This record gives sequence, C-alpha cells and structure tokens, in this order.
Amino acid sequence: MGSSHLRHSQPVTKYIFGLVDCNNFYVSCERLFNPKLEKQPVVVLSNNDGCIIARSNEAKALGIAMGTPFFKAAAFLRQHGVKVFSSNYPLYGDMSWRVMTTLKKLEPEVEVYSIDEAFIRLPQQALPDLEGYGKRLRSTIKQHTGIPVSIGFGPTKTLAKIANRLAKKENKYQGVCDLSSVHPESFLAGCPVGDIWGIGRRNSEKLHQQGITSGLDLIKCDDDWIRKRLTISGLRTVMELRAIPCIELEKTSKSKSISSSKSFGYQVEHLSELREAAATYVTQAAVKLRLQQSLAGCLQIYVTTNRFSKTQPCYAAKEIINLPEATADTGILIKSALQGLEKIYRPGLRYQKTGVVLSHLVAASRRQLSLFTRTNKNRDRLMTALDLINGRWGRFTIQHGAAGFSKPWQHRQEMKSPAYTTRWTDLPKVGSSGQL
Repeated sequence: MGSSHLRHSQPVTKYIFGLVDCNNFYVSCERLFNPKLEKQPVVVLSNNDGCIIARSNEAKALGIAMGTPFFKAAAFLRQHGVKVFSSNYPLYGDMSWRVMTTLKKLEPEVEVYSIDEAFIRLPQQALPDLEGYGKRLRSTIKQHTGIPVSIGFGPTKTLAKIANRLAKKENKYQGVCDLSSVHPESFLAGCPVGDIWGIGRRNSEKLHQQGITSGLDLIKCDDDWIRKRLTISGLRTVMELRAIPCIELEKTSKSKSISSSKSFGYQVEHLSELREAAATYVTQAAVKLRLQQSLAGCLQIYVTTNRFSKTQPCYAAKEIINLPEATADTGILIKSALQGLEKIYRPGLRYQKTGVVLSHLVAASRRQLSLFTRTNKNRDRLMTALDLINGRWGRFTIQHGAAGFSKPWQHRQEMKSPAYTTRWTDLPKVGSSGQL
C-alpha cells in the first residue's frame, strides 16, 4: 500500500482541541442526588426498561456488557446487589444543560457534541500547562454541577477523542490527558482501529481484512488507498490522526432533523391511542424545533409492530408529508401527522412503536411564506407562551387535547428516580441533620 510522506513530520497547528466528556453520565446523575450509590454497582436501562445503556465502573468490573437485555441480566444483577434505574431523561437533560452552561462560561469556543460531550478549542500558545488547566477546568465543573468529567487535549478533534479515552481508562492521567505535543506514532500503536472516532464497525472490518488493526497501521496507509476504500470522510479521519486538522469546531448545534419516538409500554391496537402517541411525540419534537429557532418543511410519521413476534404479523410503514410552508406550529404539525397516520394505520395489528421525524429544517428568520396564506402572528405568540409555561411548570402543563391526558400507552419506567431538578414536588428535602 505504501506509506504516506505526511506521517514523517509533526504539522504545526494554530489550535489545540479538547474533549470534555462526563464520566458514566447517566449513573453520575443518579449518584448526584443519592450519595449512597457511590462505590456501588449501578446500571441505567433504556426505554421500557429494555436494555442496559449505562454502567458504573463497579458494574463494568462485574462483566456487565452494554446493551444486555434487562430480562436476561435481572437475576445476575440481583445476585450481585446492582442498583437498577429506569432512564430519567428530564433529569439527564437538565444536568447536561448545567454542565454545558458552566463550560461555556469558562471557554468561549464550545461545540456541544452530545448530551455528555463537548469539544473546546484553545489557541495553541495560550496555555503552556494544558494538563494543569484541564485539572482546574475539571474541578470547576465538578464544583458547579457535581458531575465528574474527563478531558483530553490534542491537535485535532480525533486525537482529542483518543486523549479523552486514555484520560478515562488510565489512572495515571487522573482524568486529564494532553497529547497536543506528542507525536501520534508514539501512542497510536496501542489504539485499536475500531475505537477510532469516524471509522465505524463496517470500515473496521474492512481494515482488519487488510491487516490494519491499529491507528499506527492506518496512518501509514497511502492516501489514495484510503480514499478509495473509506471515501473522503475516512481520509479526513486519517489526516486528523496524523495531527492535521480537518474537522472544524461547529459552534452552532442545530440539528438537520429532529425526531421523537418511544416504544409503547404495551402493544397498542386502537387508532385512538396511536393518535395520542403521535400527537405527544410531535409536541416534543416541535418544542425542540422552536428551541433551535428552526422551521420544518417536511414531516414523517411511522409505525411498527414487534418484528420479533412469532405469533403476530410484522408490519412497518411510514408516510412523508411535505408541508405547504415550513412551520414550528405544534397544531399544524399535529394535524399533518394525524392525517399521515390515518393512511398507514391497519386495524387488527398490535403496534409496538410510533414516531415522527421533522426534516427540511430552515432558520426561523428565513421563513418563506406562501402566496395564498396569511401569516398569523398570534399563533407564534401562542407557541412562545406555551413554551414559557411548560418550561417553568413542566412540559405537559398545557398541551393540545389530541395528545391525551393519562397516556396509558407510555413506556414502562418501573425504577425511575425522581425528577430532582425539573419538578417542584421532587425537589430533594434536607432535614435538620443535613442529610437528604
């Protein structure tokens, strides 16, 4: 394959990238309001208490694998005294907002990458002691939010990802790893190619077939060979591994599409329940849409039955609705979704899931009006009022009647912790002894 000339020298970069990643985030949120969970094995389950999606270090040490179905692991978890929690997304979302808000107060250039990760960018010469700065940053976030984080620094975002993984896994780094001035060849030999951000499982399998198993093997490959097999995206990843920045910091976190869906707590048969669920998910997606100041030009609604059932027919369908005007109006979006649902609903089936996807997003400031419709500014004010009220008193304080009230079809959350930070009745109570 030949080796690339680019690997023989360390390029000079203007910036240093950092990745701030919350440690075992869902578990850390649960522990924050229940200190008795410290040093205890803890797992958090997915929607409907289906699979394990978060584990404390103690749970990992027991050999509990990510994605294990709860029903298969339940006996083992009881035997080893593992504390089990249903996912509590309102709590996790609020704690994520607190972490990211704290980080943005400390650093001007921040890209919120996911609910528990954010990239930062620093001028290369601004901080001579990056490790010391990382420890101070880590300490400040822990002090302000109670959430522990690990921080990795590198000359590119991809290398910052690798540095962050080392900061988490190796105790010698004490939560902060700086690879900004270290040549990539010195540590990429110990980095499995499948663990590299941007490679993915399929590409990893392709590379393994060619005998490429580590990051070091990958950066030695010829550029044309990489481009042919991994496309230009894969080549960008390889260039980043060579310490050549190719992936910029994205300060705007607007999504290209917004989806909302969950599996039902039981299999739903009646159209009335599907309508309630669809209206509820549209409502949630519309709030996200307005939060990022966008409008949707297209809505997709879909339904599925249980594809693993041996006794019921398998059915999955979707309907795509191109809206006459891009909108963020919950009422308009619900009406369109329910019209689409009518077309794909089949009586006599037992449905496991429905959901909506809003796409063709445009900035609200660039709204393109129709020639034949009039703008109703009162509807915009109504949406703003709904968001303000629900933001203060809870997201279903005021809602469209189509979304229902009791929502018996909602997913199971039998082991859910209180909404400590987003519901008045769930606020932690402190007694005279000072204990929760």
